[in-house]
Amino acid sequence: MLGLIVNPVAGLGGRVGLKGSDGREVQARAQELGATPGAAGRAAEALRRLASLRGPQQILTYPGEMGEDSARAAGLTPIVVGSILPGHTTADDTLAAAQELRRQGARLILFAGGDGTARDVYRAIGESIPALGIPAGVKIFSAAFAIHPAAAGELAHEFLRAESRPVREAEVLDLDEDAYRAGRVSPRLYGYLKIPYRRRLIQGSKSPSPLDERGTLEAIAQDVIDPMREGVAYIVGPGSSTRPILTRLGLEKTLVGIDVILDRRLLIADANEAALLEVLGKHPARVVVTPIGGQGYLFGRGNQPISPAVLQAVGREGILVISTPEKIHALRGRPLLVDSGDPEVDRWLTGYMKVITGYHERIVYRVST
Repeated sequence: MLGLIVNPVAGLGGRVGLKGSDGREVQARAQELGATPGAAGRAAEALRRLASLRGPQQILTYPGEMGEDSARAAGLTPIVVGSILPGHTTADDTLAAAQELRRQGARLILFAGGDGTARDVYRAIGESIPALGIPAGVKIFSAAFAIHPAAAGELAHEFLRAESRPVREAEVLDLDEDAYRAGRVSPRLYGYLKIPYRRRLIQGSKSPSPLDERGTLEAIAQDVIDPMREGVAYIVGPGSSTRPILTRLGLEKTLVGIDVILDRRLLIADANEAALLEVLGKHPARVVVTPIGGQGYLFGRGNQPISPAVLQAVGREGILVISTPEKIHALRGRPLLVDSGDPEVDRWLTGYMKVITGYHERIVYRVST
């Protein structure tokens, strides 16, 4: 039997640029800015993959927005246990749900959320039964998540049907969102979840860029700056790898935010999706991003303001990918990944892309979902 937990507010602050969804005040602010919940849809996507595979599926879940709605949207009839106050779920509900699903006999718990949800599930069940994350949060540094929702469904199906079920320990990491918004990135290890494992379907944990890459990053920055054109907006994604681009222009970079440069001046600092779409209505644009170290994600992890709508407006040819050779080598042949939230956009992003790895230096590398 498969257990399902959905954190209904996971990812709420992503596209509106709030860098997280923890806390009532942040959630209220996100909704004021027009954010809409996405975790239920991500969970349904995973379950549709599960339902499309052969064999009956028994789903044990919590009511309404915490799982029942997603299961029914995927065409499944779940067994519903527990109770919630709709529209007012908290971390305590996640803890209670995980403990109850384990007590009711779930052999695997799928949970839709981000690092905070993974942390709550770990607090509830430890390593007593396997669990697997459906990525739906803003920040996903932990290694307990599938690379995208469909992969979570596929892996859950394999695990439940296999006679021998390979599992491994996966780090559960989380960070202080207030510090993250201030540009301080220091994930803390909370423990390990047991997860079903197949290498190509599981994301790695985030790893920082080595300090000795500074010279290479300066060379990459100059390569991006030299051909900058007047009247073209440059949407620069988060990370220490993109920071030298603004630094060399005498500008300040929002480390974990999206900044927009126009005519070598800072047009917008820490932009959300709405601000980016407004810029795109006035100017041609380029998007500059770097893969997340250790994971390889280009889109869908920590840079949600660069949304499917933004990517469609810019076009594939308007995307500049930058990376040190060391970051690419650390992937050990695994592809760069995209998980924008729109399957059609993800499809046209896949294939091969040029990656700027130095001054006038390029490689061609595979991009997958």
